[in-house]
Amino acid sequence: MNKLMNYALRLKIWKDTKGQDLIEYALMAGFVAVAAGAIMPSVATSISTIFSKISSVMTAASTQG
Repeated sequence: MNKLMNYALRLKIWKDTKGQDLIEYALMAGFVAVAAGAIMPSVATSISTIFSKISSVMTAASTQG
């Protein structure tokens, strides 16, 4: 019985796609930012600053409990 419940839970998790769209949008935004930085070098410093701020916020959020 426990083995069957474990299998059913795995199937439920495998079919769960709620966070998939958010990840895809984040990847696309990152790709656009990198492409813009490559095409327009003057924008590269602004993009670097934004990614640094995002990184520091994410690091701070991960250490809070």
